[in-house]
Amino acid sequence: MSFSNTASEDTTKVNREAWDRRTKLHLSSEFYDLAGFKTGRCSLNPIELELLGKVEARKLLHLQCHFGQDTLSLARMGAEATGVDFSQEAVAAAKSLSKELSIKANFVCSDVLELDLGERFDTVFTSYGVLSWLENLDVWADRVVAHLKPGGVFLLVEFHPTLMMYDFESRKLAYHYFRGRYREEVEGSYAAPDSEQTHLEYFWTFSLADIFSVLLARGLRVLDFQEYDYSPYGCFSGMVEEEPGQWRWESEVRFPHIFSLKMENGK
Repeated sequence: MSFSNTASEDTTKVNREAWDRRTKLHLSSEFYDLAGFKTGRCSLNPIELELLGKVEARKLLHLQCHFGQDTLSLARMGAEATGVDFSQEAVAAAKSLSKELSIKANFVCSDVLELDLGERFDTVFTSYGVLSWLENLDVWADRVVAHLKPGGVFLLVEFHPTLMMYDFESRKLAYHYFRGRYREEVEGSYAAPDSEQTHLEYFWTFSLADIFSVLLARGLRVLDFQEYDYSPYGCFSGMVEEEPGQWRWESEVRFPHIFSLKMENGK
């Protein structure tokens, strides 16, 4: 792991190549349980389902959708769903799933920071491990608002910046809470930890203030904000499922693992 202040590499290209390779691992992983999804399992968690509310007949944009399970789950629930991801492998898999399962959804291959669909949505949704891949939150917030109807709802469910300060292998603080830029050589994946596949990646850290400020500055109004002392995913080393669907990192103290932010476009 290294903290990086230079911009000598094309970080988007490096990360896209990493996610193209990850997608191939994830399609066959137990973590994503594609077989269960194909037989009707909803891939969304109770947290986001409650916050999203009724999505039937709503025009919904899902940012950083990976290979489309959550987007397709929303389409199964009646949403007019569009998923966006920058990985060509992921979008190809999403389109293939949509066709195989006869679930109508639209998928677009694009860097979210360059997204311009020329239309607006009732809901813009993004979740779990998304912000760390974005170099510029100001541009991201611009893209969110540009695609959100007046009165529309933006929903973010994300790993908490406090949790992401830790190196889960060494169990020590390793990353900045405030804005940072990192370059790492990574082995395996959260969904396939035993894989010997290695790849390079860049990622960024942001504080809650960073996240709130860019969205508030663009006229979004907070409807709901919550912090949770568990994760619905046991995707980090040292996590224990203390209750069904509630994973906590082994620690003597309780601290936030994820947060949710629901906002309305007041413009």
